[in-house]
Amino acid sequence: MKYIDLNKSVYDLVKEYPELVEIMDEIGFSEIKKPAMINSVGRFMTIPKGAKTKGIEMIDIILALKKNGFAFERPGADEAASATPGKKALTKEEQGVTNDEREKRKALLKSYLQRLEDETQLEEVRADFVKNFESVDASEIMAAEEELIKEGMPVEKIKKLCDVHSSLFHGMSVEEIHGVGANGLSLEEKRANKKQFAAYYKSIVGHPLSTFSKENERASALIEEFSSNPGGELPKGISDLSIHYAKKGDLIYPLLNKKYGMFGPSNVMWTVDDEIRDGLRDLRKSHDKDKAVEVLTRAKEMIYKEENILFPLCAANFTEEDWHGIYFDSKDYDIAFGIDETWDDAKPAEESDIDMEMEIKMPGGVLKLKELIAVLNTLPLEITFVDAADINRFFNEVPKVFKRPSMALGRDVFSCHPPKIEPMVRAIIGDFKSGARDKVEVYMNKKEGDFLVTYFAVRDKNGTYLGTMELVQNMEGIKKHLGL
Repeated sequence: MKYIDLNKSVYDLVKEYPELVEIMDEIGFSEIKKPAMINSVGRFMTIPKGAKTKGIEMIDIILALKKNGFAFERPGADEAASATPGKKALTKEEQGVTNDEREKRKALLKSYLQRLEDETQLEEVRADFVKNFESVDASEIMAAEEELIKEGMPVEKIKKLCDVHSSLFHGMSVEEIHGVGANGLSLEEKRANKKQFAAYYKSIVGHPLSTFSKENERASALIEEFSSNPGGELPKGISDLSIHYAKKGDLIYPLLNKKYGMFGPSNVMWTVDDEIRDGLRDLRKSHDKDKAVEVLTRAKEMIYKEENILFPLCAANFTEEDWHGIYFDSKDYDIAFGIDETWDDAKPAEESDIDMEMEIKMPGGVLKLKELIAVLNTLPLEITFVDAADINRFFNEVPKVFKRPSMALGRDVFSCHPPKIEPMVRAIIGDFKSGARDKVEVYMNKKEGDFLVTYFAVRDKNGTYLGTMELVQNMEGIKKHLGL
């Protein structure tokens, strides 16, 4: 085995391994064949620095070197002993990774993420990474991100690092995928084989992960189409990414956050999703070549993160009941990229036994429950009620522009909003609770038209705060009547 130290100069490395000349030349370091360059610049230039100067991805260099028999870390005494002739050396997974080792790996990952805040260190961090990790599991990256958030690193900084470290770790995750069934296995077993389970769910026609993944395939094809002609217009249909992201934001992120306590994806990836959606919207108004390249590059990176981080994480944790709920709630959204498949085995949640003939006595009269439900569903409004403990308690059953998945009932209202909106929601409800305000109006323009969203503080006759009601009203008819 040939061991390469990326901290050494190109001059020293070529002197030690002459075959590097041909390898590096094929990657794009054409000057390496010039003796004058090797004897001058080569004496202080390292491969990572050269990669940065040439605009060559370090990961491409690493993979090429590994393909040609190079490694980046000499084995320790224990590893060397296990690699005796005729005996296959055990992998870290086969040997079992101790808690101390896991903590050390997490500490290293955290240090890399922190260093990536300074983008000038990207190539140096890449080099350090490959010296210390043969592979890294996506969950380790997420754990490091979550710990940084807990320790006080602002989400905005984590989000800015998201695209950078995605390219850093791209291609270095464990990629062993085999179709296996989920029945009869413990949560620990599922989490230990999360990528296998993601592949298994993707193989089920109509399963949410299958649909999400096929949408990604279509989006990837459109992005590649654009990449072949980056000066052209946005490919037709790429705006369906907004639907894809809306489903993730409403159906996946809040579930990970509140039910499973995994707030990293909801705080980081959700923010990036929104920025990509905003970028696509701006490009529809005014096309800019450089902006289009930037937005679609971020979308491509998000596809990688979904397939290698988010979806395996969901596969390892979500129950069959979770998946069935996601499947049925997703039917309220527009079809994205033409993917509209049926999951034959999906079962809707069992409805509780409600006496629809029950009479509800109110100061203004008496209504049977079925009549009250019909009245609320007949109003030309989207109605949401959040109780005094900030829990979603009621959505009326009407076609909604602002989607309200049934899975969100019983969940706190803040988890249902992306990070950039959550502070505004907290401020409004905080003012309602303190009595500073009783009503807030927000006008919004959507592709379906103009809407008035009104938030009301709901109080009893003694003024005690009972909750917040949100009403969404389509203003198109009013505008037409007024000649606006």
